[in-house]
Amino acid sequence: MKYANKNQNSIYKKALILAVPMMIQNGITNAVGLVDNLMVGSLGTEQMTAVSIVGQLIFVFNLAIFGGLSGPGIYSAQYFGKGDIDGVRKIFRLKFWIGLTCTILGTIVFILFGKNLINLYLHGNSEEIDKVKTLDFGMSYMWIMIIGFIFFTITQVYASSLRETGESIKPMIAGICSVATDVVLNYLLIYGKYGAPKMGVRGAAVATVIARFVEMTVIITSAHLRTDKHKFLKNIYRTLKVPKNVAFTVIKKGFPIFINEFSWAGGIAVLTQCYSLRGLEVIAGMNISNAICNLLNVVFIAMGGAVGIIIGQMLGASQYDEAEKSAIKLMWFTGTICIILTAILISLSGIFPKAYDTTDIVKRYGTRFIIITAAFFPLQGFLNSLYFTLRSGGKTLITLFFDSGYTWAVAVTLALILCNLTNLSIFTIYLIIQLMDIIKVIIGYILIKKKIWLNNLVV
Repeated sequence: MKYANKNQNSIYKKALILAVPMMIQNGITNAVGLVDNLMVGSLGTEQMTAVSIVGQLIFVFNLAIFGGLSGPGIYSAQYFGKGDIDGVRKIFRLKFWIGLTCTILGTIVFILFGKNLINLYLHGNSEEIDKVKTLDFGMSYMWIMIIGFIFFTITQVYASSLRETGESIKPMIAGICSVATDVVLNYLLIYGKYGAPKMGVRGAAVATVIARFVEMTVIITSAHLRTDKHKFLKNIYRTLKVPKNVAFTVIKKGFPIFINEFSWAGGIAVLTQCYSLRGLEVIAGMNISNAICNLLNVVFIAMGGAVGIIIGQMLGASQYDEAEKSAIKLMWFTGTICIILTAILISLSGIFPKAYDTTDIVKRYGTRFIIITAAFFPLQGFLNSLYFTLRSGGKTLITLFFDSGYTWAVAVTLALILCNLTNLSIFTIYLIIQLMDIIKVIIGYILIKKKIWLNNLVV
């Protein structure tokens, strides 16, 4: 199907039609994550901190999967814009192999080095948080969560391919089924309600794994029942072979994205580890902040994904002028929406931490981290759309240096210096790191205006 050339005034509608289901899916997922966080937080600060640390490590794995599939996704969106269904089919098969490889490698890393990775976050001093208990809770949670890696990966292969071909409803429905399962099982297994075993932290992990399986089952079933609509799925498993020339070209172009997402997530994990040097209360406070902020940042994350798909389809149809105008409009549109999110978060900053059964100092830390993070939501929204615009045209090597390269060279380096060599408060350090993204936005906007990203990769 050729990408339709419509009036530019409808670009916001196009983006919202694609992004809103993603917002709903991710919003519900994060809302359940918030409920999970509160449930685990009610067990004690050690449990909450342990789950937060393991969650940070799994975040790196998740983004590695996302990065591994995103490179091929650029081609998938452009093939669909061109009307080449067989091209989309080949990319799906390539995604399958990439996802499987990443899952096997990720599982091995967690099995062999999981304990050491958790220990990296337990160097801070605290009189009220037991490090040994925190490590034990973290390990028991991690061992169960590993089981769900393969379910998550298969779901992402299907969900990303469906979205790149204009279908975001089915992933949303699968996500809703998943979170409904998760919240019910969390309540039953964490607290041992209605005859279920009281498993605490392990119960939260079991619930999440089962929910991942449900999500995978729903999205696979619903997609294959409509192969008349999703034509690329017809005979998709007749063979899993991918032509060598296609695989080589796509992997060569997409590998920088995988490295970028993996390195960026690793950089965020290292940043958190730097912050932990100021005490375990910092990690607990950041966990509270992340729980509520992640509930609202789904808006600009979904908008970024929609921008990448829409602009990619335009480029695949060789509509360069429309792509340029639409990209700039959507960047400013996303940033403007995020101003509302900032106001909401700041208004909740003093209320939300009180829901946790933890110490007063952890609650105060949570409040301050929420305020600082919220203040930069408009900047992050603009930056996210900017990044996906650059990537939609296949400029993957540039986005590697622009995103993760910048994170390690500037943010991580600065955090290491400030946390180890100064007496600045953790909040001042956190604020300085956030301010550094202004430089990143300026560099990215210059790249956008230079039009180096206006490329059709599937001509």
